[in-house]
Amino acid sequence: MENYETVVGALTGLKAKGYTLDFNIAFDKIICNENGLCLNPNEFEIMEVYRFEGNTNPDDEDIVYAIESKDGTIKGSMTSAYGLYADTISGDLIKKLSMHH
Repeated sequence: MENYETVVGALTGLKAKGYTLDFNIAFDKIICNENGLCLNPNEFEIMEVYRFEGNTNPDDEDIVYAIESKDGTIKGSMTSAYGLYADTISGDLIKKLSMHH
């Protein structure tokens, strides 16, 4: 696993590795707004996780996930601020994201 200095660096590095789709949290699944593709927690794996902590500003804290479908045909990335998703997504998705920290 690489050691990235910034969120942008991590996203750029993951794109170079083929993680080209941009995913967002949609309560109980992740969704790619570019093509409408949705993946439920049982349909994807988190391959890499990068955590960034803001040195002076808590707003700079972020997590970058490298996500791949279980069949390996879909690869993308997603960012999430610490704790932001705690009450806006399903328990299954929280568990999926938390188990890879």
